[in-house]
Amino acid sequence: MIDILMVDDHTIFRSGLQRLLLDETDLRTTAEAGNGAEALELVRQRRFDVVLLDINMEGRNGLEVLASMRAAQPALPVLMLSMYAEEQYALVAIQAGARGYIAKDAEPAELVRAIRCVAAGGQYLSARAASQVSGQLEGRDDRPAHQRLTVREHQIMLMMLKGVSLTAIGDEMLISVKTVSTHRSNILDKLGVASTAELVLYAVRHGIIQ
Repeated sequence: MIDILMVDDHTIFRSGLQRLLLDETDLRTTAEAGNGAEALELVRQRRFDVVLLDINMEGRNGLEVLASMRAAQPALPVLMLSMYAEEQYALVAIQAGARGYIAKDAEPAELVRAIRCVAAGGQYLSARAASQVSGQLEGRDDRPAHQRLTVREHQIMLMMLKGVSLTAIGDEMLISVKTVSTHRSNILDKLGVASTAELVLYAVRHGIIQ
């Protein structure tokens, strides 16, 4: 039996996903969490075979939670779920330590295959995402600028877009404000914007935020 921790801040989505998995005799949702703090507490207290982790949550985003989960349990398989298509965050998620990445609009059968794959120690990406990630790792990278940020820069960018102060970002990530400021400058430079306000406009144009 594959014991699953489901982490998503939308109760309706979690309920629908749990009903879907009820049809699979080898899969069992043994716990749910609506935010990163709840998820990390569960991971520290209990054993799971797979974590289904939403990348786009209120509060701590999925990439931040993934980093903390890997610190607590490095071998724990995490399958990232996202409203974004694979080309948005697949490479970043894999580089951050996820075992797989799948879009929320994938067919139910594909999600089941992905869960079984990462639980067995494999890595799961759709055929399209695998091709894109392979090309990106080999240097054939035609992605938009925001998709070429490092994992840490992605994390900081998402927190900036939520209006989190540089001091609070430093406290959350256990780095100095000076280091956060350097990351901020690098993010703005790479995206070709001059301020946080322009960053927000960039994020809206590229579908990073609604």
